[in-house]
Amino acid sequence: MLSSLRKAGSLARSASAGQRRFLSIHEHQSMTLLNSYGIPTPKSVAANSPQEAFDVAKSFGHNHLVIKAQVLAGGRGKGKFNNGFEGGVHMVNSPEQARDVATKMIGSSLITKQTGAGGRICNAVMLAERRQPEHEYYVAVLNDRASQGVVLVASNQGGMNIEEVAAKDPAAIITTPIDYVKGLSKAAALSVAQELGFRDTKTQSDAADIFINLYKIFKEKDATQIEINPMALTTDGEVLCMDAKFGFDDNAEFRQQDIFSLRDISQEEPSEVEAQKANLNFIKLDGSIGCLVNGAGLAMATMDVLSLHGGQPANFLDVGGGATPETVKKAFEILLADPKVKSIFINIFGGIMRCDYIAEGVIKATKELNLDIPLVVRLKGTMEKEAKQMIKDSGLKIVAFDSLDEAAERAVHLADA
Repeated sequence: MLSSLRKAGSLARSASAGQRRFLSIHEHQSMTLLNSYGIPTPKSVAANSPQEAFDVAKSFGHNHLVIKAQVLAGGRGKGKFNNGFEGGVHMVNSPEQARDVATKMIGSSLITKQTGAGGRICNAVMLAERRQPEHEYYVAVLNDRASQGVVLVASNQGGMNIEEVAAKDPAAIITTPIDYVKGLSKAAALSVAQELGFRDTKTQSDAADIFINLYKIFKEKDATQIEINPMALTTDGEVLCMDAKFGFDDNAEFRQQDIFSLRDISQEEPSEVEAQKANLNFIKLDGSIGCLVNGAGLAMATMDVLSLHGGQPANFLDVGGGATPETVKKAFEILLADPKVKSIFINIFGGIMRCDYIAEGVIKATKELNLDIPLVVRLKGTMEKEAKQMIKDSGLKIVAFDSLDEAAERAVHLADA
């Protein structure tokens, strides 16, 4: 069950990526998408400047508002901006207060438990009407590995970390399989609403309609995840989606251009964006050994071997089977842009990929980029002999190995030195 809730560590991200990031969109964009499918939310409007925040707040016609930093990270409410301002979610009671808070948020980076020490830049805020929840629920539509299908996951313990709820009280999690073609029936959706504890036929029907329409979005927009936390029954009897998190399948970009036009690269790691432009599968990690490998499986094995010898990979980088000398040079540029990288380990198995192409790229990059950190190379497979001779003839200080274990051990030693 918990695996379907997408718990992810840094290496799990590397393994599961394929190796691109699932697209996420901002909260205000999620609210617009929900509304387009008839799903009710508090009225919400984005603002890109403090003056805009003032104007938006004024247009609401009342002063009971919430202002939220639009940053693609969880834990915004408990976050801290790099200018010292505390919290990415605030209650505001006037247009002037909205402008003041927006001034402190927009243009600064919000640091949360999910962003790392650098935080993420806040380029916009969202103003929403304040609605008072009587009860909060958790709802998600996910691909479930165990059932090999789509499931609706719901709990009447919303507004908190759902993994903790599942660990402490598994019975509080309701999982309902959804027929991919037929979707979620009204009867099944009503059954979930009743089990969640909605008290009357109107709120049960309202909640059921939300469940049904969430699946429609999931299927029609090629989503990988829809998470509503919380969905609330308000004190005035409405069922509303108060917050939303979406993920979309990158492989569907060609048919979901309206969704992918919402991508905000300012929220992504710059090196990963740069690598994607060069068709490199790259994910930045926190270690000191730059890795350049072909094949996701070999990349994971390489990182494991480095860890066994006490080292930490600085990245996941799969150059794929179609890499050229130019691609390899670009990969080097990305690795060298990370000041934490103290050694580079190249591990290539030449099946589809030719080892001499890699060697040519390595030699070219070493010369043109004035490489001044240790470089360890292991090449096996197609054109291996020729590649090794090219490296030998280059006269460059490139340490070559046949054994993966020995190569990894040397890369760790050089990084520590």
